[in-house]
Amino acid sequence: MSGFDPAPQNDSNGARKRWMAETDTFDRVYDVILSITTPTPYGDIADRADCSANTAKKHLDRLAEMGVVHKDEQSRPTRYERDDGYLEWQEARRIAHELTVDEIIDRVADLEAQRDAYEQRFETTDPASVTVFEVDDHDAVHERMEAVSDWQATTRDIRLYELARQLAQNDGHLIPA
Repeated sequence: MSGFDPAPQNDSNGARKRWMAETDTFDRVYDVILSITTPTPYGDIADRADCSANTAKKHLDRLAEMGVVHKDEQSRPTRYERDDGYLEWQEARRIAHELTVDEIIDRVADLEAQRDAYEQRFETTDPASVTVFEVDDHDAVHERMEAVSDWQATTRDIRLYELARQLAQNDGHLIPA
C-alpha cells in the first residue's frame, strides 16, 4: 500500500485512540480509502480502519456504488482504490461554493497566462514532451523538473476551475437547465 495513512500508527499522543473513538466504521473505511493510491485488498483496508474484513468490504462496495472508489472484482481478493475523479469533483464543488463566477473566470485567465508562458518557454504545448535532462547542470535539471511539474499542476487547475465555473453558473449542475 502507498499513500498517506490517516490512521496514526505511532500512538504516543493518543491520536489513533481519538480517531477510533470519534469516528464510526464507515468513516474510518472512507478515510483509509481516500489515502490509498494503488489497488489494495479489502482485508488490508480493514486492518488500517480497524474493522472486520466483511465490514470493510460492505462499506467499500457502497462507496464503489457511490463512485468514490474503483473496485477490481477480477483480482482475488477484491481490490479497491480511490477514484481521483471523485476528489476532483469535490474540489470543484468547493471552489464553486467559495468563489463567484467572476472570481473563477479571473483565476482561469491567470492560469491560462501561466500555461501560455510555459508553452512559450519550452516551445511545446505538451509538458510531457519536455526532456528535463537536456542540460548538464544539476540545479538546471532540478529547476526544469520543478517548472514542468508546476506546468502540469497549472493545466490540471485550469480544468478544475473550468468545471467549478460550469457548476457555479448552472446552480451546481454541469448542464444548464
